[in-house]
Amino acid sequence: MKEFEINKRNKVVRVPKRGFYDKETVYEILDAGFLCHIAFILEGQTYVIPTAYGRKDDTLYIHGSTKSRLLLALQAGASFCLSVTHVDALVLARSLFHHSMNYRSAAVYGSVRLAEGQEKMDGLYIVTENILKGRWDEAREPNEKEMKATTVLAIDIEQASAKIRTGPAKDEKADYELPIWAGLLPIETTFGEVIPDDRNLEGLKLPKSVNGKH
Repeated sequence: MKEFEINKRNKVVRVPKRGFYDKETVYEILDAGFLCHIAFILEGQTYVIPTAYGRKDDTLYIHGSTKSRLLLALQAGASFCLSVTHVDALVLARSLFHHSMNYRSAAVYGSVRLAEGQEKMDGLYIVTENILKGRWDEAREPNEKEMKATTVLAIDIEQASAKIRTGPAKDEKADYELPIWAGLLPIETTFGEVIPDDRNLEGLKLPKSVNGKH
C-alpha cells in the first residue's frame, strides 16, 4: 500500500490516531466528492475559495476563468492547501462537551502547473465526469472562445493526509448513568426532484446522467 511521506505539512497533530496517510484512503475521500475548498495566501492575506475538482491518478484538476484570483495566485506559486470533507453523522453525547461529528476529511498539498493542449480538454472532462458521470457526452463541448476564457490547472499531489472519526459518543464514565439519550444522527447527501429548464425542446427525455438520481 503506497503512503504519502509524513512531514510537518501533512502530519495530523490533533488526535493523531485518526490520521491516515495511505493513498487508498485519501483518494477514496477525494473521489467521494466534487467540491473542495482551497486556502491560499496572496499578498499576506489568506483566502478560502470553493471550487469543483476531479482526479486522475495522482493529479487533481480544477478550472475557472482566466481572470480568477485563485487560479492566477496558484500559477504564481502561492502557498495553498486543498481540503475535502464529508460529514457522515452528528454524534450526540450525554454531555454537551462530548458532542461531535463522524467525518472523513482529506488535506492535499502539491505543485501546480498549467494544463495545456489535450490535457486541458482532458482536465475539463475529468472535472465534469466527477460531478455527474456521463454528462460530458450529453452536452456540447467547449468551443474555441470558451476554451480561451478558461484556465485549467493540474495539481500534482505531493503530500496528503486523511482524518477520520467513526463510532459512538465517548462520554465521561459518570455520565453514562444520566437519563439522557445519546446516539448517532446519520447525514446523507442525495439528489432532489429534477426541475426541467423552461426552454427545453418538447419531447426531450431525461438524459442517462440524470435519470434515476431523483
